[in-house]
Amino acid sequence: MLYAIYCKDKPNHLQTRLDNRPAHVEYLKRFTGQHVCTGPLLTEDGQGMIGSLLVMEFADRKAADDFAANDPYAKAGLFESVTIMPFRKVFP
Repeated sequence: MLYAIYCKDKPNHLQTRLDNRPAHVEYLKRFTGQHVCTGPLLTEDGQGMIGSLLVMEFADRKAADDFAANDPYAKAGLFESVTIMPFRKVFP
């Protein structure tokens, strides 16, 4: 099943994001075949990163929860909130 994982960064935590980005990217590479759409959420001007949006395939909700909890960003305390919802891809 597909799950959308919407993560909002804590205010003033850009350095935490930057410091942990290499570990985060390496973590994502372990799930290569499961990504539908993955990337950072940006500020209105498109210049700053303020969160993450991942749409990924998981066997079940527990697997999605485990993935999100073990993300290096989450372990570093970057996120103010994480919302995980089942998702259905319609287009394209």
